[in-house]
Amino acid sequence: MPSDRPQPAFVLVRPQMGENIGAAARAMWNFGLDRMRLVAPRDGWPNPKADAMASGAGRLLDEALLVADTAAAVGDCTYVLATTARARGLTKPVLSPERAMVVAAEKIAAGEKVAVLFGPERAGLENDDIARANAIINVPVNPEFASLNLGQCVLLMAYEWQRAAGQVVPERVDLAKTDWAAQVEVEALAAHYEERLEEAGFFFPEHKVESMKTNLRNMWSRMPMTRADVQTLHGVMRQMVRWKARG
Repeated sequence: MPSDRPQPAFVLVRPQMGENIGAAARAMWNFGLDRMRLVAPRDGWPNPKADAMASGAGRLLDEALLVADTAAAVGDCTYVLATTARARGLTKPVLSPERAMVVAAEKIAAGEKVAVLFGPERAGLENDDIARANAIINVPVNPEFASLNLGQCVLLMAYEWQRAAGQVVPERVDLAKTDWAAQVEVEALAAHYEERLEEAGFFFPEHKVESMKTNLRNMWSRMPMTRADVQTLHGVMRQMVRWKARG
């Protein structure tokens, strides 16, 4: 059974190639989505080529809802989005992928059911499909080459859903067998360098000594150092002092 995590249903409308259905399933599962609905696949269903392409996401294909038409695919939904490069004369709100998934997340959080329609590979969604949608998703691609592969389009929407659901961390640092240095450790490193530089005659002339020390302390505090970094820098200074003593 599909998971109970809140998410939109991804509806593949009259998909043509089994490989593309499998690629779409794989893209969905990459981002934890597992509610696939299939509208009249051209080559019938199930399709062994889809299974081969799904590469580990075969469960989505086994559990996919197979229906005869778009109306049946979205019948239980309260809000429908249609991915298309053109509105074909229909007046509709046009949303970017990012905005569309933010809206979808808001509506799902409010208890609504949301579906996203993806058209067949060759010509995309027809007017009859788009007319059932509340809004259009338009991907800002190269206007001279606007056609997206079905799997690519599903991947893009799945990623934007994950971002909208707050599951994408904009930036992180993976610590490799260490922790961030505590302030007291950075302070000890600064004192170590200050002491050795004092001995080496670095702080000169006299009237600039305090500002030079302040600049050095400020430099240490700007550096996001780990404990391993601090230990390495202590070791560098100790070795330099030993090398000088040998000379």
